[in-house]
Amino acid sequence: MYKVSIEPHWRIAFGKNPSMDTALLLRLLTVIHSEGAILQAAKILGLSYRHAWGLLREAENIFGAPLLQKHRGRGTTLTRLGTTLLWADRRINARLSPTLESLSSELERELSRSISDSTNPVRLYASYGFAVAALMERINAIELPVELRYLNSMESIAAFSQNECELAGFHIPIGAFETETVQLFMQYLCPKKHQLIHLAHLKQGLLVARGNPKKIRKLEDIARRGIRFVNRQTGSGTRRTLELLLEENNIPHTAINGFETAEFTHAAVAAYIASDMADVGFGVETAARHFGLDFVPLMQERYFFAVSRNAWQNTPLSDVFGIMKSEDFKQHVNQLGGYDASEAGQILDLEDAFGATVMA
Repeated sequence: MYKVSIEPHWRIAFGKNPSMDTALLLRLLTVIHSEGAILQAAKILGLSYRHAWGLLREAENIFGAPLLQKHRGRGTTLTRLGTTLLWADRRINARLSPTLESLSSELERELSRSISDSTNPVRLYASYGFAVAALMERINAIELPVELRYLNSMESIAAFSQNECELAGFHIPIGAFETETVQLFMQYLCPKKHQLIHLAHLKQGLLVARGNPKKIRKLEDIARRGIRFVNRQTGSGTRRTLELLLEENNIPHTAINGFETAEFTHAAVAAYIASDMADVGFGVETAARHFGLDFVPLMQERYFFAVSRNAWQNTPLSDVFGIMKSEDFKQHVNQLGGYDASEAGQILDLEDAFGATVMA
């Protein structure tokens, strides 16, 4: 089975000077940041000390400013410029990863079809999340034929209802907004035809800088003067949940500085805040942990995969189901932070998951 990996790649130039490929430079800066020494970083990357310095000097000539600062007895640290480059790269990766993973999966399928029509992959359309990414890592490790496409929750379920995929991942808030949200999805789901596979419970809330310097304790604080907010894109389930929370608490969108500033993943929101481009965003706890941020919990959600009734018993879909049920997978997801995967792989009828709401 072919495996394709597409990664972001960027170059930088100033004026008429030749552009510089940043890939190796960014790897070097990353290791210097963690090791505190150029020589040690060069050894780890398999570079000569001279080559490492050459990369740094080339970049500094482009920017006209230093990337490193030496401290007597305390090693080497990155300057503000060096740190800005690293966080720019992390934001790029966080923003583009779902799109590139979807494109990689699409290309894998095209390559397989060009050689043989024997493969019959599971088509998995899902709202992006850390638990779904963890599932795909396990799927790819054992080379199951799965074609991945990241869409928002409503788009995934709509595609599922048109038989465009075998698995559709979506998330539902627990509590006040559950009934209203379930009813939206029920226009595409049928209790007699469809079932759900439980993936995880997750926590949603406010992502804030480490130490919470702006003292953001509750939802109302995001509308305070001087607070910079970063949102999710229009159409995402997370943004819709936030809008319901704001409506419930009588907080107008216009009072929030940056409400229209949108990112396409939880990770991208977290990277945006960690880069000091915003003070707060709304998303999952896992993203906050991944980027060293603090987290203010506000609510919980459940993440499901919709599947045709009893289709999960058929190979290779049954193999995907087996991964979700495995204790190894559950433990891995739980260690991500902000997730409870203890019920992963549980098969539910819609009535069992949502009660009388499915008949509303």
